[in-house]
Amino acid sequence: MITDMSELALPKVDKSTILNRDKIVSKLKRIIKSENVLDHNDEIKPYETDALSAYKQKPLVVVLPENTQEVSEILKYCNKEKIKVVPRGAGTGLSGGALPLKDGILLALGKFNKILEIDFENRCVIAQPGVTNLSITHAVQHKGFYYAPDPSSQIACSIGGNVAENSGGVHSLKYGTTSNNILGLEVVFMDGTISRIGGKTYDSEGYDLLGLISGSEGLLCVITEVTVKILKKPQTVKAALIGFPTIEDGGNCVSDIIASGIVPAGMEMMDKALIEATDNFSKAGYPRDAESMLIVELDGTKSEVDELINKVSAAAKKNNSSSLKISNNEEERLKFWAGRKAAFPACGAMAPDYYCMDGTIPRRKLSEVLKEISRLSQKYDLPVANAFHAGDGNLHPLIMFDANNKEQLEKTEQFGTDILKYCVKVGGVLTGEHGVGFEKRELMCEMFNDNDIQQQLRIKKALDSHSLLNPGKVYPILRKCAEEGRVHVHRGREKFPDIPRF
Repeated sequence: MITDMSELALPKVDKSTILNRDKIVSKLKRIIKSENVLDHNDEIKPYETDALSAYKQKPLVVVLPENTQEVSEILKYCNKEKIKVVPRGAGTGLSGGALPLKDGILLALGKFNKILEIDFENRCVIAQPGVTNLSITHAVQHKGFYYAPDPSSQIACSIGGNVAENSGGVHSLKYGTTSNNILGLEVVFMDGTISRIGGKTYDSEGYDLLGLISGSEGLLCVITEVTVKILKKPQTVKAALIGFPTIEDGGNCVSDIIASGIVPAGMEMMDKALIEATDNFSKAGYPRDAESMLIVELDGTKSEVDELINKVSAAAKKNNSSSLKISNNEEERLKFWAGRKAAFPACGAMAPDYYCMDGTIPRRKLSEVLKEISRLSQKYDLPVANAFHAGDGNLHPLIMFDANNKEQLEKTEQFGTDILKYCVKVGGVLTGEHGVGFEKRELMCEMFNDNDIQQQLRIKKALDSHSLLNPGKVYPILRKCAEEGRVHVHRGREKFPDIPRF
C-alpha cells in the first residue's frame, strides 16, 4: 500500500529542526554510540512505515538506545530542544501508531530484547520492551507456564508494543488483554524522568497508573521494562470446530454460549470467504461448505472441560450447526488454531492488498453489523472477509483491494471509515486492540464528546507539556474538531458535519 505523504495531515513541520539536522545528529552521537544513530537514507528507509503500510514517511533520524539511561538522556535533550519523538517497537502495529515524522526522531527499542528475570515463585517475568510476545511463553513453558495474551502477530510483536496498544488475542475472552496481564512497568517521561509503576504483585506501593499507560500508544512515556504475570497451563484443553449454514446461526450460537455462563478460553468466528482462504493456506480441515465457523476453546480440569464441551455441542445443535469436530489431542487443537493465526497472511491469495480493520461491538449486534458490512462491500464494489474475536465482539474485517489503484485505495479507506462509524452507532467503539494511531484519529469525534477529549488531553499535557511524544496520533489535528472542544458529538451525530475529516 502506497500513497503520497502530501495527502496526509501530519503536525506542522518545524523547519528549524530540519535545518539543524546535522547538529542534532552530532549531539545524539555523543549521547549514545554513534553506530546506534542512523542518519543515512538507506539506513532509515526500513523505518519509514509500520504495518499500516499505506502511509510512509522517512524520519529525521533513527536512534537505537541500549539502556534506560540512554533513553532518558535522549528524551531530556529532545524536550529541551523541542524535538518531536516517535517511539517504535517491532513495527507490527496496524493503526499507524509508529508512523515517523519528517522533523522527528524515531526512537527504536529493538535493542531492548532481553528477558531480565523469571520468577516462578511469584509467577511473573520481567522483560525489556523489545522481547517478542511469544518469547515469554517459550522462556517459561519448560516449567508448565505460559503468557496468556496472544495477538496473531505474537511471533514478531514486542511486549512493549503490546502494552502501548493494549493488545489482545484469541484468548482475551477469558484471560483479558495486556492490561489484565501486566504487573509493573519502568517508563521514561518526556523530561527524562525514570519511574517505576507497580511491581511483582498486584498491591504495590504508589499510584496505580498501569491502566493509564496501557493503551496510551506512546503519547505519555517510553516503556523500558515490563513485568508480566504468567499462568500455569491448565490440566485439559480442548477446542471445538463448528460450522454453520448462516452467519446469523453462528452469531446466535455465540450469544447462547455466553448467556449460559460459559467463559471459553477463546472463541473465534470466521465467514465463508476467510474459511476458504485460510484452509487453502494452512490445510486446517475447516468446513468449507459452511457460511460461518466458530472455534471454541475450553480449558480446566478434565471433568470440567468434558461438561463444557457437551454444553457447547448442545448450543451448536440448537443453532443449526452443519458440522462439529472436537480436538482429540494437542496436535489437532493446535491445527485448528494454526488456521486462525494464519488468517491475515492467507488473504494475500485473495487480492494484491488488504486493509485490516479493528472495531468492537456488543455481541448481540453481531449479525446486524455483518449485514451492514456486506451491504457496504456491494456499495464500494470491494470484497471483504471477516475474522473476529466473537466472545468479546472485536471485529477484524479485511477489505481486499489493489494498492496500485489510487481510486480503490480511497474507496477502501472510506469503506473502513463507514464500518467503524457503524460500530459506534450500534453502541460499540472504534478499536479493540489495534489502537487509534494515525488511522482512526479523526474518528475520535464520533465516539467522544468535547469534555471527554479535553480530559484526555489534560493528562497528555501534564506528562508531555510540549506535546513532543508521538504527535499527530490519536487526537484530531484539525483545530475545529474535538481537540479544541469545538465539536460536541451526541449519540453519534456531529454538530458541524461540514468540517472536513481529512
